[in-house]
Amino acid sequence: MKEIVAVLRMNKVQHTRDALAEKGHYAMTVKNVLGRGKQKGLQYELEGDSGPQFTESPRIHYIPKRLLMLLVTDDHVQEVVETIIKANQTGNIGDGKIFICPVEDAIRVRTKETGDRAIL
Repeated sequence: MKEIVAVLRMNKVQHTRDALAEKGHYAMTVKNVLGRGKQKGLQYELEGDSGPQFTESPRIHYIPKRLLMLLVTDDHVQEVVETIIKANQTGNIGDGKIFICPVEDAIRVRTKETGDRAIL
């Protein structure tokens, strides 16, 4: 079993969810997060009374993103990763990151099922 954690653009989550659902992967958790990556969260702010002018130094901000988390069986990892990439890849900086983490066990609270049966 693996946990797939993806940091995605805010406007790509619905498309990602739909693409994963088409492949039979419905269960996931999505959270609002803030972060910065290669773009370093750099944003230039406008200031001045004589019209818009960029400041000399950039302001560092965190960029709003979505954190998508889902558990999959080992044989579905590649399919899910490829689906997430296809739904999110624009070729521009800020497309996101995917992390794949091992999961020792899972337990469905209602039935006490464990392992792969708990996530299927």
